Amino acid sequence: MNIVLPRADGTLASYTVREPPVCPAPTGPIRSCVAYAAAHVVCDPHSDTELDWDATLAYRRHLWSLGLGVAEAMDTAQRGMGLDWPVARELIGRSLAEARAVNGLIACGAGTDQLAPDARVSLDAVERAYEEQVGYVEDRGGRVVLMASRALARAARGPDDYRRVYGTILRQIRRPVILHWLGEMFDPQLTGYWGSPDLGDAMGVCLEIIAEHRAKVDGIKISLLDPEREVEMRARLPQGVRMYTGDDFNYDRLILGEGGAHSDALLGIFDAIAPAASAALQALDRGDVAGYRAALEPTVPLSRHIFEPPTYAYKTGIVFLAYLNGHQSHFRLLGGGESRRSATHLAELFRLADAAGLLADPERAVERMGRVLAWTRSRASV
Repeated sequence: MNIVLPRADGTLASYTVREPPVCPAPTGPIRSCVAYAAAHVVCDPHSDTELDWDATLAYRRHLWSLGLGVAEAMDTAQRGMGLDWPVARELIGRSLAEARAVNGLIACGAGTDQLAPDARVSLDAVERAYEEQVGYVEDRGGRVVLMASRALARAARGPDDYRRVYGTILRQIRRPVILHWLGEMFDPQLTGYWGSPDLGDAMGVCLEIIAEHRAKVDGIKISLLDPEREVEMRARLPQGVRMYTGDDFNYDRLILGEGGAHSDALLGIFDAIAPAASAALQALDRGDVAGYRAALEPTVPLSRHIFEPPTYAYKTGIVFLAYLNGHQSHFRLLGGGESRRSATHLAELFRLADAAGLLADPERAVERMGRVLAWTRSRASV
């Protein structure tokens, strides 16, 4: 299959799509690591705020069928960028019911996004907001991902305020949680999280909180796009506390690990590359490191492209690939987020997805890529 694609220099070039490899479904649970895909949502194409529930839940069943867990209502689902707490609450409830029906691994984001992160927000309000969301997840039998809070970043005056809020919430938790440290490249409103703009000092505060509440912490997901800092923090975690990589640039080597240590995974890119991620982890289960690398390493250039600056716009690429692969009938995001990337960005994404073997049906992908290019041309002419 051939298609003419635009390049960054303004020229057009013919491109031939290859046949994708066959990625077998797992025959049992993945054992080499705990792996969550932070799942996107499918919006109703006729609404800027509503979800297509059938397509959204079908995608979660697709992820579970590949042996991956689902990290629900996280930033990949446009949490705080189109997905508000009332809709997120319904999404969590529906997904937990789906997970029970198929025995799927799931963890759900609990944050404070019912609060406006403005100058009036107080620490008491942050604690109440966390308590509401954590209570909702736990009352339905779910595991919590305790999401980083824009409101706390605004209200806190230093590390002691983080110690207070996290201590208050962790003392109430019924089941160990996954903490969540999202770098400012993903969300500028989280700059200076843990009470310091210095990442080394911030890490120290975070590790102190984890050590004090060790029994209430399953692990921590960090998304700093800094593999050396992740490896350093991983080595300093209390025994039994997992490091969940959120590094969408370096996940291949962080999951593989070195010196007997590795990171587990809670990744937005695993939504987009789920078949390859599943194949790689199945190979790792067999001790086939070469097979792991062959499946996963070709996805890294794609991921680096999807997450290029502005990094928060990565959701556009995640949804675009789901559209190309037939998991949804349209290329729309909540709040019009499909417009956050250019036609040349999407064309390069198409090439890189093909190079990674991630276009499941070349004929469908070419037809849908053509539709998007026609749409971007018509939009540019208005």
